[in-house]
Amino acid sequence: KQTETAPTSAYSSPARSLGDTGITPLSPSHIVNDTDSSVSEQQAFLVVVAIDFGTTSSGYAYSFTKEPECIHVMRRWEGGDPGVSNQKTPTTILLTPERKFHSFGYAARDFYHDLDPNEAKQWLYLEKFKMKLHTTGDLTMDTDLTAANGKKVKALEIFAYALQYFKEQALKELSDQAGSEFENSDVRWVITVPAIWKQPAKQFMRQAAYQAGLVSPENSEQLIIALEPEAASIYCRKLRLHQMIELSSKAAVNGYSGSDTVGAGFTQAKEHVRRHRQSRTFLVENVIGEIWSELEEGDKYVVVDSGGGTVDLTVHQIRLPEGHLKELYKATGGPYGSLGVDYEFEKLLYKIFGEDFIEQFKIKRPAAWVDLMIAFESRKRAAAPDRTNPLNITLPFSFIDYYKKFRGHSVEHALRKSNVDFVKWSSQGMLRMSPDAMNALFKPTIDSIIEHLRDLFQKPEVSTVKFLFLVGGFAEAPLLQQAVQAAFGDQCRIIIPQDVGLTILKGAVLFGLDPTVIKVRRSPLTYGVGVLNRYVEGKHPPEKLLVKDGTRWCTDVFDKFISADQSVALGELVKRSYTPAKPSQLVIVINIYSSEHDNVSFITDPGVKKCGTLRLDLTGTSGTTVPARREIQTLMQFGDTEIKATAIDIATSKSVKVGIDFLNY
Repeated sequence: KQTETAPTSAYSSPARSLGDTGITPLSPSHIVNDTDSSVSEQQAFLVVVAIDFGTTSSGYAYSFTKEPECIHVMRRWEGGDPGVSNQKTPTTILLTPERKFHSFGYAARDFYHDLDPNEAKQWLYLEKFKMKLHTTGDLTMDTDLTAANGKKVKALEIFAYALQYFKEQALKELSDQAGSEFENSDVRWVITVPAIWKQPAKQFMRQAAYQAGLVSPENSEQLIIALEPEAASIYCRKLRLHQMIELSSKAAVNGYSGSDTVGAGFTQAKEHVRRHRQSRTFLVENVIGEIWSELEEGDKYVVVDSGGGTVDLTVHQIRLPEGHLKELYKATGGPYGSLGVDYEFEKLLYKIFGEDFIEQFKIKRPAAWVDLMIAFESRKRAAAPDRTNPLNITLPFSFIDYYKKFRGHSVEHALRKSNVDFVKWSSQGMLRMSPDAMNALFKPTIDSIIEHLRDLFQKPEVSTVKFLFLVGGFAEAPLLQQAVQAAFGDQCRIIIPQDVGLTILKGAVLFGLDPTVIKVRRSPLTYGVGVLNRYVEGKHPPEKLLVKDGTRWCTDVFDKFISADQSVALGELVKRSYTPAKPSQLVIVINIYSSEHDNVSFITDPGVKKCGTLRLDLTGTSGTTVPARREIQTLMQFGDTEIKATAIDIATSKSVKVGIDFLNY
């Protein structure tokens, strides 16, 4: 049989290569909100454990479902840094030369540091590797990471090792507390990811959790992937006045008037941190906090989650009576975390000592480089707007020594010659930075954050924001607090939770205890399926014409399920009905596509990616009478960060399911 085909377009057309398996819509298509049917029976977990896998530091916290008002933050870890007090541990991992997991956190860092430099070159040390998931455009299961010695390792393996480590630590702590072995099946796990991550990165986290044995793919609902700013939002709802600092000049808090609130607020915060350093259990009263109770139906607030790697901005709106949250504007942000400050410090070192030397030093003396960055970290945390005395950064001995060998003159000479203002050499072997020099390192990153917020405040949906919550590790930086306060203090009230670095962790635990609190999200992508439509002269491009058995079809049509930035209720089902383009066809293939753009007409449009295939095989069902127009119903259910699709043949109720997959296509 001869099929006549129109001239092929520049793109190869997937529908044509599928031969006779195409589908065409049965009109009309409709959206059904089947909220009742989609609420899954809650499994009874004894405990919720949330893991905050951060760019620079990580931690976990947990709460027993019997006493949800108690949130326990993980035990103190061995090690720890001068000038850095927190209950999280650095996100660093060490593998042996044979690529087996050795240690994580302070332990990894200290062990690596104590190795003989020649031996250290054989070991694989990784830090700040989470950013790779944000910056890699075409993330797959095979994406590599580079260790400090320049060797490559699979990202999935590293993430799985880290999660497995947290799983073991948490189960050990829970077992010690319970006095008996704690089973993994009793735990609901929550892992937090930045909201601005693309779908593949979110799915990658879930794959890593499967590989780490946190949960099995069969019990996928035992793991929730939570979005960091959402978790922060949930925690902020519970804040009482004594648990936060208000920065804005708009209101006098606790009897302080506007002008001295900022200074007083910081002092209060430092004092609070000092007093509560030992306590690991936080009571979250089962009330809505005072700030929150001032919010009325429809009020909007922004959560600015500034961490080590990224800054995430989310706008939420209150829905009463339960105070559910509704996401108003899709998450925005970018790579403006505190890492940017480290990068500026590196550039400063390039300027003084030469990029060639610094890059060489990193490879040849990786442990000493790590040391130098630790020294910088603790001084970075001492930076403040009103600081007047210089900040001293100790240079490791091997830095001084190696520099002399490399250049033939001393570090001191380099500093004199570089005429970099504000950085001097002190006789004790330290770099002395004036406060201005330190503030300059913060400037590009803080400017990017403010700039981004300004853009966000321009959006009509965001114009009437009542509160701005500043959370995440970088929110501890007084310089950032001051900049946000100066730029937006007169537009909205700026609130900082007191244990700002743990906000997300605690919110994630609350989310795990009650995942229904977030009701409406914005879809980050447009989803649809590839179909054939009847060809209409003048409306459809000629290169899309496909003639089959005398019928003229327009091929490659993108039939939209949901648009980018459309509101999606959690658990919402979108249904469409299709019929095989050729009535006798027994294998029906439905391809699912996604795009960041809204107005997509064809699956061959730029930026459209295939992210799932439903293959319904109806052979062997011919015994039943097949209706003249066979109806194939396709459902998409929008869950947490996962989307499930199902195709059902109505006549035989044969069905096939698939999870949307962004990593394997």
